[in-house]
Amino acid sequence: MHFDGQRILPAIRNMKEFEALIKSDFTYIVLLNSHVGQLRSLVQHAKQAKKKILVHADLISGLKNDEYAAQFLCQDIRPAGLISTRKSVVLTAKKNGLYAIQRLFLLDSIALESSYKLLEVTKPDYIEVLPGVMPHIITEVYEKTGIPIIAGGLIREKEEVDMALKAGALTVTTSRKNLWE
Repeated sequence: MHFDGQRILPAIRNMKEFEALIKSDFTYIVLLNSHVGQLRSLVQHAKQAKKKILVHADLISGLKNDEYAAQFLCQDIRPAGLISTRKSVVLTAKKNGLYAIQRLFLLDSIALESSYKLLEVTKPDYIEVLPGVMPHIITEVYEKTGIPIIAGGLIREKEEVDMALKAGALTVTTSRKNLWE
């Protein structure tokens, strides 16, 4: 089962949230903002607590966002997966046996069409669709690609979580603590 059936992938921005989620029932946790110097210890601490970290590779301070950085993350840090807007990062994650999550910002029709072309190349394990408050787009992207969808961005209410899931999203990423319950 994908992500142990979690409807929510809590996305953390600081150490206080990290410590709280290490003690939670969630298995999968998204690490949004981090620093390259603390990454190894965070992932190791999570693994000891039987948690699986999905690292947002584009948001790591002190680490250039390129293929070499992705190789470092895959080979030295070994999180459960990498989330990125970058083709090279997604391809490197796949090559190294980590979950490869292609993050897409679907701002308009042009972005949607160029995203379909990108997905033909990267063939990620999952697609994170942003903003996640567009149920008809979630449905369209899943129907067109067959790749499981993670909805993220601008999801503020429980009803929006439900709408995204009903539209075909596998799970929802959110940094809103009120939705983690």
